[in-house]
Amino acid sequence: MILVLKNGTKEEEILKIREMLDKYGIQVNSIVGQSTTVLGLVGDTTVLDINSIYLNKNVEKIIKVQEPYKKANKKLHPENTVIKVGNMEIGGPNVVVMAGPCSVESREQIIDIARNVNDEGASILRGGAWKPRTSPYSFQGLKADGLELLNLAKDETGMPIVSEITNAAHIEMFLDSVDIFQIGARNMQNFELLKEVGKTNKPVLLKRGFSNTLEELLMSAEYIMSEGNEDVILCERGIRSFETYTRNTLDISAIPALKKLSHLPVIVDPSHAAGMNWMVEPLSMAAVAAGADGLIIEVHNDPANALCDGAQSLTYGEFKETMRKLKMIANTVGRTM
Repeated sequence: MILVLKNGTKEEEILKIREMLDKYGIQVNSIVGQSTTVLGLVGDTTVLDINSIYLNKNVEKIIKVQEPYKKANKKLHPENTVIKVGNMEIGGPNVVVMAGPCSVESREQIIDIARNVNDEGASILRGGAWKPRTSPYSFQGLKADGLELLNLAKDETGMPIVSEITNAAHIEMFLDSVDIFQIGARNMQNFELLKEVGKTNKPVLLKRGFSNTLEELLMSAEYIMSEGNEDVILCERGIRSFETYTRNTLDISAIPALKKLSHLPVIVDPSHAAGMNWMVEPLSMAAVAAGADGLIIEVHNDPANALCDGAQSLTYGEFKETMRKLKMIANTVGRTM
């Protein structure tokens, strides 16, 4: 439920309303705009007497929210959330590019890739240390050593790090090593992991599961936000459909849909959607044109010999050309890169 207060409502009057609602066990989130204050109510609002609330001279309007997600709901938070990572913003006018290898393989590899993608305009370094794979015989990542190598690359370039966490037991280690937690598609509904990262103060990049609806994605974001961490970045990375030509099917419609439903930033992972590097550029362009706040792109110094997902990784030359075209698309839709 949302309470829209009248213009000019004083802080002490808002406090009285909050104290009244607190007696019913209702959590209140205040959103203060330039001219209007909105109170978002989270909890069992069926215990409230709507008519008595309307008797309060400061209440302009009451809006009932039907969706089960509250904190992620745009109705409760009309202004888009902008998440700060270092000296950059995700969700603002600038389209942010996160780039790097699927998996960290060596010191030389990750530093060389970081330097190259940074030179071409990427602002965040992506790289896997722990790699959840379909086959137990596939390369599983360098684990803690991979995090150390990512930080060596960060020291060289100044780029913040985003890396996937798969186990709540690793949170303390990740807190010291990464700037953004990534929750992969396989763990989108690992609710215990979501709650634990929700207790931290690090931004969380939450990937949509293979077969999950947008509401399920937003409910997973709600798990994180309900624990106090409201810096969640939603990621569309392709879903399973009847089509087998591509690795997954990129749901471009998810971008404007999520923008309508939620105030959280939305980024797109074209690499995992396509599974083929020649598709990454056109899908990236489409995502920016559709309103994505950022992209997460796999880039490798030697894709043919990559230990993980080489087929979907761009070479340095391909990444440079993709960035050139993306800047033109961003400018066309009123964004910057």
